[in-house]
Amino acid sequence: MPTTSDPTIETLTFDAALAELQRAVAELEAGGQPLEEAIGLYERGVALQARCETLLGDAELRVQQLVARAGGALETRDVRPEDATEDPPGE
Repeated sequence: MPTTSDPTIETLTFDAALAELQRAVAELEAGGQPLEEAIGLYERGVALQARCETLLGDAELRVQQLVARAGGALETRDVRPEDATEDPPGE
């Protein structure tokens, strides 16, 4: 997985990283940049994508840890946005 030493990327929230990634993609799709600028945008986009993947992985782990069954065993569930307002079984 690509990593970055850019501290500004490493401190971005998921929403901020995703928004910046979307802007970089839009700029690249529009074209017209000099080659070096396009390569820089691409490299930053790869780092932003890696940041988003890391944050999503962390969030998934947190959700899995929060969905605990009686007795302390963990239970993995698929969580969809429409399920977010429902109470967990047994409550």
